[in-house]
Amino acid sequence: MIQRFFISAIALFALIFTSCDTEHTTYSGPSYVMFADSMTVLPVQNNDEVFDIAVVATQTSDKDRRFGIEVIESKSNAIEHRHYVLEDYNVVIPAGERVGYLKVRGIKDNISVGDSLGITIQIICDEQQAWDIYGVESHIILQKACPMDMNIFTGYAVLTSSYLKTYAYNMQRLVKSYIDPNDPNSIIISDCFYDDFDVKVRLSNDDILSPIVKFEDQVAASTVEAFGTLYGDGNIHIRETSTASYYSTCEGFLVMYFNMYVSGMPESSNQVGTFVNIFEWISDAEAEEILRNGL
Repeated sequence: MIQRFFISAIALFALIFTSCDTEHTTYSGPSYVMFADSMTVLPVQNNDEVFDIAVVATQTSDKDRRFGIEVIESKSNAIEHRHYVLEDYNVVIPAGERVGYLKVRGIKDNISVGDSLGITIQIICDEQQAWDIYGVESHIILQKACPMDMNIFTGYAVLTSSYLKTYAYNMQRLVKSYIDPNDPNSIIISDCFYDDFDVKVRLSNDDILSPIVKFEDQVAASTVEAFGTLYGDGNIHIRETSTASYYSTCEGFLVMYFNMYVSGMPESSNQVGTFVNIFEWISDAEAEEILRNGL
C-alpha cells in the first residue's frame, strides 16, 4: 500500500472527463505529462518489493512514448544503491494509453526506523509537455515498515505508566501478554495495572504506515485496590481518548492513551484522569533478571 498526498492527476482527470450532469466528455486540450502524485510514501518492508510510481499523460498517442527520469540530487537525501534502486531510468506510456510506471525498490536493510529519507525525481520531456499547474517533479519518501507479527507482542513487557507514577508511586511494572484465543488480532495483558485485572487491546494494521491500537471500555482496576476505599460501584474503567494509541512492529513497543473513570459516580466527579502508558516487550532473559532484581 502506498499513501498518497495532495490531489492526484488521475483524480483531476476524473473531474475533467465528467460533467456536472454526469454526461461523459472528452478532454481535447494540450498533451501534458506529469507524475500522478506530487508526493508518495513507500512502506519498505523488504529488499525485493518493487513499487510503481505512475506517470500520466493527458492525451493518448498512436505510438509508445518514452520519457527519461532524473533524480534531483540537491533535493534528495536518500542515496541511490544504498537506500533505493530505480529499476529503470525510463518510463514508457504504451500506445493508446495514458499511464506508464517508474519502478522503485527500497533497500530495507539500510533504512532505520525514524529515518527521513526522500528522493525528488523529474520527468525529462519537451517544455511544452510540462503542465504549469503540476510541473514534472515528484517527491518519494522511503519509510521502513515491518510485516505484522503478533508474536512480537506476546511474552514479557515492561510497562511505564503515568497512571502508575501518579497513583501507585512506581511508574514501571513487569507484565505478560498473550494472543486472545478468540481474536488473533488482539492481545490480553495479564495483571496489567493490578493483579487479577487484565486489559485487552486490538492491533490494527489496516494502514501499515500508521498502525493503531483500539480497545473497548473495560474495567482495569477496583477503587479499593487503587485508592484504598470504595467509590461508586467499585470499578475503575478505561476508555479511548481523542489521541490515537499506536504500536511499532519494528521496535516492539505499544503506546496506549486512555481516560480513566470510576463507574457508578456522577459525571461531575467520576474522572480519574488521562494517562499515557508505554509497553516495551523484552526477552525472557531480561524478564528473569527483572524478576530477580526488580525494575
